[in-house]
Amino acid sequence: MNDSGQAVRDALRHRQPAKVPLDINGTLVSGMHASCVAALRRRYGLSDAPVRMYDVFLGLGYMEPDLLGAMGVDVQAPLPLADNFGNRFSPLADWKEMPTPWGQTVLVPGSFAWSVAENGDYYGYPSGDAAAAPSAHMPKSGFFFDAVIRQEEIGDDDELDPADNLEEHRLLSDDDLDFIAQAAEAAVASADGRAIVGSTPNTGLGDICHIPGVSLSRPKGIRDVEEWYVSLVTRQDHVRAIFARQTEIALENMRRIHKRVGDVYDAVIVCGADYGTQTGQFCSADALRELQMPFYQKINGWIHEHTGWKTMKHTCGAVEPLLDVLIESGFDILNPVQCSASGMDPAMLKKKYGDRLVFWGGGVNTQKTLPFGTPEDVRREVLERCRVFSAGGGFVFAAIHNIQAGTPTENIVAMVDAVREFNGEKR
Repeated sequence: MNDSGQAVRDALRHRQPAKVPLDINGTLVSGMHASCVAALRRRYGLSDAPVRMYDVFLGLGYMEPDLLGAMGVDVQAPLPLADNFGNRFSPLADWKEMPTPWGQTVLVPGSFAWSVAENGDYYGYPSGDAAAAPSAHMPKSGFFFDAVIRQEEIGDDDELDPADNLEEHRLLSDDDLDFIAQAAEAAVASADGRAIVGSTPNTGLGDICHIPGVSLSRPKGIRDVEEWYVSLVTRQDHVRAIFARQTEIALENMRRIHKRVGDVYDAVIVCGADYGTQTGQFCSADALRELQMPFYQKINGWIHEHTGWKTMKHTCGAVEPLLDVLIESGFDILNPVQCSASGMDPAMLKKKYGDRLVFWGGGVNTQKTLPFGTPEDVRREVLERCRVFSAGGGFVFAAIHNIQAGTPTENIVAMVDAVREFNGEKR
């Protein structure tokens, strides 16, 4: 068995690892579209079985251990408890085929319900409830779903109940915990020394991916994305009440999870809420410090006190002005490190924050270089990012967010080969 996971653990502790560790598919924000996974299986001469699309909403394909091994990936993730639609993966073998609008047949969770309109558009339903209104839509030319906003009419503010925005945040059942433990055991058994990255349910405060309630048959509360952003300014007491109860639930769930899996996880992704755009931020550092930091200090503080897990914050965009707040909040890891956004120069980030944050990402631009450049363009960018970010540890190579459909296979291979080249490994 190799010990590629040690390179990840060294990087997480700001020690110089024996090599730059590589992550693809370790999280829902460092994954790959199912069509790319199928193409890579063919490229590496692996079986051409249908790809398991473990998050139907995002179109992400699960990279099986044989593909992770062929590509030299150093991170592995257990199957999550459920996907964004609320489709649960228990039992582990419960999958069925689904034809896609791009012509690929994939495997989806057995509970997933969908329909195809006369014009070829796809509609997905919450938690397998085909009698409910569809909660997401994918056009026939699309490769992933977008949420359908189903917010009910909101009355006076004093009639709002924080519990309505907490329906999807609940205490884990014994069955849930059994699955999480089984999935962790299965990941370790097939990991061949790779590091294990888990997730912590209920810890993403105000994550826009979850605000619309895609998994709920009839979501209540503030479910329109625009309305939610307005509420962060105009209904702060209400939002704090939501965050406070969500944090209580999260702390109890983490206690239960850790009791079952211990320190199997090397890192966990705590929050995927985006705070940035290409050129700025959704909120100020002061607003983030006041509205969210106290709750994240509780979550990250509990993890650091009771576990060996390192905590990851995902946020796209030009978030450099917010990084001190994220550090104060207790986060160890920043993902996806969007170097193409304003103020996100790699050398500056490494110099200013490299001893306080692990950069998990930043490896190659998935908006331009990886999908539209040449393999040599990809190679040059990857080698430069490895040079800048890897000194002294604190860097796990990953593309800047998920690798999207249509990305040339030869460019993905060039990305992997360039990491190997930097590490002095044979291609």
